[in-house]
Amino acid sequence: MGRGRAKAKQTRVARELKYSSPSTDLTALQRELGGQPSTYTTPVAKDDDEDDIASRWIDDEADDDWAASR
Repeated sequence: MGRGRAKAKQTRVARELKYSSPSTDLTALQRELGGQPSTYTTPVAKDDDEDDIASRWIDDEADDDWAASR
C-alpha cells in the first residue's frame, strides 16, 4: 500500500522535467554545430588485390566434396 508516496514523487519529478527549461550552453552548442575541424583521421585502407582475395577461396571448393560422400 506504500505506492501512493512513490507515485506522487514520480509525478512531481516528471512534471519538473516536462515544464522546466534547463540552462543550455549556447556557445558550446554553436561550437559543436559550427563545423570545427575534427582531429579524427580515417584509417588507411589495406590494398588487397581482387586476385589475392579470390585465391583465398579457390581451395574451399575441394573441401565441399564431403557432402557428396554421404
